[in-house]
Amino acid sequence: MRQVRYAAAMTVREVIQRSTEFLQRHGVDFPRLQAELLLAHLLKLPRLQLYLNHDRALAEPELTALRALVQRRSKREPLQHLVGSTSFVGLEIAVSPAALIPRPETETLAELAAAALSKCATPAPVALDFGTGTGCLAIALATRCKAAQVHALDISEAALTLARANAQRHGLAERIVFHLGDGFGALPEELRCDLIVSNPPYIPTAEIATLQAEVRDFDPRAALDGGADGLDFYRLLARESPAWLNVGGGLFAEFGDGQETALQLMFNDSGWRAVVAHRDLTERPRVLEAWR
Repeated sequence: MRQVRYAAAMTVREVIQRSTEFLQRHGVDFPRLQAELLLAHLLKLPRLQLYLNHDRALAEPELTALRALVQRRSKREPLQHLVGSTSFVGLEIAVSPAALIPRPETETLAELAAAALSKCATPAPVALDFGTGTGCLAIALATRCKAAQVHALDISEAALTLARANAQRHGLAERIVFHLGDGFGALPEELRCDLIVSNPPYIPTAEIATLQAEVRDFDPRAALDGGADGLDFYRLLARESPAWLNVGGGLFAEFGDGQETALQLMFNDSGWRAVVAHRDLTERPRVLEAWR
């Protein structure tokens, strides 16, 4: 693969243009925005400050570092991995290949779950983030609901290491209890929750190969693969969640395009009540709400 070429003492304006052209040739979406964000990260400046420094010449070490970042982005490595973090409901969340990168649509799940947890009649409600990944949902709940105790479960030790670091970063290490293991069996037997929240794997196995390279090649497959129809983890949640919920407890879970009807039938047939689907900011059905 050809490398992006920078000349000595190129200005911010020139480097952005050269990087944009290179990323565009390699099929990267929004290439100018990506180039600007990478350069802003490298120079430790807010992106808009680049416009006030258009004529600044970059030193050779800066050009070398930017070349490496742009080269990696051209190979479709996610921007979030390159800069090391992403924003989620206003919280800076560190990311790595150990866990799914938090997506904007998951903010809808976080907002709905936090609102429900805040209305809980219990003075100190208990929430569980099933499949916590980066810990973004657990951290959002603990941040928005100061009285809540939050538990976070994941099968991946690497993901939990990342989630713990994110909790520590936001001063929540004492408020979130992390559990390592495969499913509800990894939780303490006595644990009962007022709310369960989950962004489980929901991509049908055969569709993973068709995903964007940034997702297909860099997100953990275990965080994507929901089985033949994408619904394996919802069957588990519909069947096993009630045993871990207090009376009147609820569940909020993100789901994929076209899964709304099947999930509503599944949860209604499993004895859940008030089963509804909420739309995300793009007006797509995205979040399942169900109560016991």
